Amino acid sequence: MKLKKLFTGDPWLVGTILLTLGLGSTILRSVAGYAFPSYFLFIALSLLAFIVFSQLNFTILQSFSTILYVVSVFILTLPLLIGEVTRGTIRWIQIGSFTLQPAEIVRPFLILFIAQYLTSEELTVKRFATAVALFMVPTFLILLAPSLGVSVLTVVGFIGVVLSLGFNKKLLLTASAIGLIILPFTWFLLADYQKERVVALFSPSLDPQGIGYNSIQALISVGSGGLFGRGLGEGVQTQLSFLPERHTDFIFASIAEEMGFVGAFLVIILLFFLLLRTLSVVINATNYTARAYASGVFLTLFAQIMVHIGMNMGLLPITGLPLPLISLGGSSLLATMIMLGMVVSAKSKKHSSGVF
Repeated sequence: MKLKKLFTGDPWLVGTILLTLGLGSTILRSVAGYAFPSYFLFIALSLLAFIVFSQLNFTILQSFSTILYVVSVFILTLPLLIGEVTRGTIRWIQIGSFTLQPAEIVRPFLILFIAQYLTSEELTVKRFATAVALFMVPTFLILLAPSLGVSVLTVVGFIGVVLSLGFNKKLLLTASAIGLIILPFTWFLLADYQKERVVALFSPSLDPQGIGYNSIQALISVGSGGLFGRGLGEGVQTQLSFLPERHTDFIFASIAEEMGFVGAFLVIILLFFLLLRTLSVVINATNYTARAYASGVFLTLFAQIMVHIGMNMGLLPITGLPLPLISLGGSSLLATMIMLGMVVSAKSKKHSSGVF
């Protein structure tokens, strides 16, 4: 496999991924140096996964979508049977000295399956209802972990696939209106700690040492960076551990403190371009299934980026979603790279040489 062939698939997307990974590794070595050099193994594995999936013909991936779905459901049951309990959850599987989060790993394959299922035959109400039922099985297993953030992203991927389909948009608007009516009642389904995070969004100062602590520390980190930041390894909030989860949930705040507005803006530009390249595949996909898959990935990445940055700036409740390609997390990185590799595979070869 020639390296040149990899870049001809979508050189702008590949270049953006490499730049974002490089920037992410730089800040991670500053705020979470203990994770290196072992984290380089996950980066290398993720790059290999990206190369493999980007070079596979998308029609081949489509043909294996059902098998991948069944395997994904099986993998999601493993944490319930042999998973490691961490902070009251059982999301992880121990493999030697490393841990993997199955809920993250299977997301690309669940999006692929639902894209294939909804586009392989004429879309009827019965088939759509069946698709929802099939999709709820892995989503329920993810919720059992529990992992609310990952389950929400999984549902967002499903919505992204549905939005790409050519069906009655009035039906979609009606369903959306019903969803908005039902949304307030989901408050009663939230766990106590999840309700506290919502309350902390609007009144973090009510409990600055408790539910409001994370939001306050994140805002201090973002505001203290100034234009050019305090410098790598010089952040007070990050280096003295006032900022919780500075390498995962609050990596954007870490970047803002140590690299300033310039560094944070650079991250936003890179991630915006990543979304732009993914959107170009939605427009120039090789077939309907590929378009539906790329649409699901686009909406997933968009939601993940917006929620992460929003919660770091006190605009959204804290949900524990990592920043794609930047936050520390081998499972999340691997899943993202597999998704993006399949996005490259989904692009029509007729449009591979163009800039956009």
